[in-house]
Amino acid sequence: MCTVGQEDETVTFRQRLGLVWRLLRPFTLTASIVPVLIGSSLAFGQGHFRTSLFFAFLIASILIQSATNMFNEYFDHRRGLDTKEMVGIAGTIVHDGVSPKKVLAAAWTFILIAVLLGVYICAMSSWWIALVGVLCLAVAYFYSGGPKPLAYTPFGEIAASIAMGPVIVLLAYYIQESDITTRAVMVSVPIGLLIGAILLGNNIRDMEQDRIGGRRTVPILFGRERGRRLFAGVFILSYVLVLGLIATRELTLWALLVLLTIPSAVYVVRLYYRFSEPKQLHPAVKGTSQLLFRFGALLFVAMLIGSFVPLNV
Repeated sequence: MCTVGQEDETVTFRQRLGLVWRLLRPFTLTASIVPVLIGSSLAFGQGHFRTSLFFAFLIASILIQSATNMFNEYFDHRRGLDTKEMVGIAGTIVHDGVSPKKVLAAAWTFILIAVLLGVYICAMSSWWIALVGVLCLAVAYFYSGGPKPLAYTPFGEIAASIAMGPVIVLLAYYIQESDITTRAVMVSVPIGLLIGAILLGNNIRDMEQDRIGGRRTVPILFGRERGRRLFAGVFILSYVLVLGLIATRELTLWALLVLLTIPSAVYVVRLYYRFSEPKQLHPAVKGTSQLLFRFGALLFVAMLIGSFVPLNV
């Protein structure tokens, strides 16, 4: 039987795990997992796949995304943008009392581990990857850090969606294949669009608070209604691109599996048109991240099956 002291230690351990879990913002990590899966599955279909490189790059991608989240929380708190009234995925500093210095230290620790993994990846593939990796790390930091953070401009969604979408997909493909193909570039585009949709949806939810904090995000620049239309348009374009890739035989008919996510996309878009309060829109932000994962997972499965049982138009 557990003693009272042991029970207290268990509760404390669980509380610490909960803090770490919230600090990582787990549902946002789909943006770091899906691009690696897509790029790797493209290479697998070409007959090239090294398990060690796959896992090293996947872990490095997750670490960089987690560090980006921590930088964002640290700098938003430092600038007074995060408060106890804020709704969203941040809050370990303002809600749980975690030291800002610890959050920043954790972010740099994650970056260091990612760099070490990057050295291994470069040694096993190409040192040119180091240059792209440095640019990705720069986006991770300057998205919310530095004197003029990208997150405070209309370019935040674009920079992050490119760095986390096409760039990660192509890196995952390149370390396996040692090449970049037109097909890989084209397949990476809908993934980047959906990652951008997560950021766009997040900024639609937070636009009033962001406006007060001095941000000039896309929804603030365009207005809520145009922001909603852009959000819905990104979803539509993602599906249209997949259909186009099937029609041009860049993807097999198995890729039609992604159409199973359309009901989820419709549901999320309706939430943004129905509500404007941050608390009511938070499930929509989560829903967008979940949609990316479902879309990416089905595309991943479709490409794996297609490499064994090709079906074309």
